[in-house]
Order: sequence, then C-alpha cells, then structure tokens
Amino acid sequence: MSSLETLRAFLGWCTVINMGLLIVASVFAGPMRGMMTGIHGKMFGLGEDDLSRAYFQYVANYKIAVVVFNLVPYIALVVMT
Repeated sequence: MSSLETLRAFLGWCTVINMGLLIVASVFAGPMRGMMTGIHGKMFGLGEDDLSRAYFQYVANYKIAVVVFNLVPYIALVVMT
C-alpha cells in the first residue's frame, strides 16, 4: 500500500470517528442539559445562558476543526489519486 493510500485511509477513519463523537455530543447535549449546566455552572460560576452559548460554540468549533483538518484533506487525497 502506498503512503498516499495509507494517509487517505487514516484521514477517512479520523473523519468517521470525529463525526461520530460530534453526533454523540450533539445528541446528548439536549436530554442532559440540566445535569450539564448544573455541574458546569458550579464548577465555573456561569449562568445557564452563558453555558448554552459555550456549548453551542464548542460544538461549532469542533465541527469546523473536523472539516478543516480531516474531511478537506481526505477529499483532496481522493481527488488526487
């Protein structure tokens, strides 16, 4: 197997795993919102509005990072080979 094929497979699996984690975090953020805001509110002294904004920003930044560092390089390697 050539090194480009290995890298393509690696980035493909990284994308699958990271997207799976993103989906799990997004799915559990809704039903577990009360517990999460209670724990993190006490830990960091933030209100529910601030924590909701922080959770949304976390998920958005994670999604951007996955797309930029995993998905785009994977697509570029697929197009190249």
